[in-house]
This record gives sequence, C-alpha cells and structure tokens, in this order.
Amino acid sequence: MQTLQITYLGHSSFRIRTPGGKEILFDPWYTGNPSFPESARPKTADLILISHGHSDHITDAAAMAKQTNATVVGIWEITSWLGSKGVKSLEPMNKGGTVSVKGLRITMTDARHSSSFDENGLVYLGEAAGFVVKLENGQTIYFAGDTALFGDMKLIGELYQPDIAFLPIGDRFTMGPDTAATAAKWLGVKQVVPMHYGTFPLLTGTPAQLKEHLSGSGIEVLELKPGETAR
Repeated sequence: MQTLQITYLGHSSFRIRTPGGKEILFDPWYTGNPSFPESARPKTADLILISHGHSDHITDAAAMAKQTNATVVGIWEITSWLGSKGVKSLEPMNKGGTVSVKGLRITMTDARHSSSFDENGLVYLGEAAGFVVKLENGQTIYFAGDTALFGDMKLIGELYQPDIAFLPIGDRFTMGPDTAATAAKWLGVKQVVPMHYGTFPLLTGTPAQLKEHLSGSGIEVLELKPGETAR
C-alpha cells in the first residue's frame, strides 16, 4: 500500500490520497476562494465528503462530482439538494451512521455550527457534521468541519481513536487555536492539521498559536501551505 497523502487546497478544502489509492475531496471550495492555488485544482476524485452547506465548503461540489463521477457523501438534505443539481452518485447519511464506500468506512459525527446555502434566499441544508474515515490500512482520520468545541469530542476519541484530526482554528465562526488544542487533546490524536484560518481578516487564529497551546502535549501540528502535499 501507499502512504497517506494530504494536499491542502486552502481554507477547509483538502485532497486526500488514501493508502489504497482512493482520492477524497473534503469540502471543495475553489471558485472565489482567495487561498486556493489554481495549479492544484483536482482533476480526479473517487469520493467527495461535504461537512455542511455554507458556500465556503460546498460551492464546487456539484461541478466536481459531475466532472469526476465521484460519489458524494453528506447529510440527507445536502445529498438531496445536490441531486436536484444533477449529481448522480450520492451516499446520503446522518449523524451516528456509518457507510462503507469504495473500501473506506465513513462515520458521520456531530458538529456545532449552522448549515445553509444562499440561493436567492437561504436554503436549509440540514445540520453541520464531521466525518471519521477509517482507511484501508486501519489508519483513522477525523475531519471536524466547521465546529465549536463540544464535549462529545471525547467520545469520538474513545470510540474511533483517530490518528489525525483536521480542525478549524480561525475563531469567530469556529473554534480558535485554544479550543482546537483542547479538542486535539480530548481526541487523543497524534497529529492535527489546522484549517479554516487566514482566508479572510476576520479569521484571526494561526497555526503558530495552535502550536503554542499544544506545547508539551506531544501532538504534532502539520501546517501546510495551500497547494502543499504531505506524505
């Protein structure tokens, strides 16, 4: 098997190549994303996972699904809405559920945030969620989406024992570096990938602050520049 590859596409968008060679896009927002490097635009995908319906997470989901024939995994309201946009391959689910798709085991977790899309008025797109993905080699990642700190992160750590957590740190709309550090400790992860920071001036949290709050914990902060890949 290959090693896990993580490519940061700016804001909360990632491309993951799993040890078994599957390509996952998390929260694809490329159009209008000031931190997205056009040279890194994905051309292929097997799965697209959508945490919630805000435009900075879902704008390019339908286009990428049609272009790549990827299967989209999301909460019922989001997959129904994408189906109305012509997306064919959909795996609807809801919080607490687990699905096996293309050799990966995907569990939807809670997240504390809102979820809607502005389409001539706000369209309700269910609740915000996170994902735990168990990879082919047994490695487990947790993509928190946009969320506040919440106590059941301890339960996510206990039940799924994630190795890597993708956590928002920008503050104002999500956790800041201080509460993201608490989340990382509760989850028991070895590594944190910070996201949802720096895209706009309002998002003031930084990876440096996260590292400071995690100092002495033994948890590594994997800080990636947009377009950069970690292997």
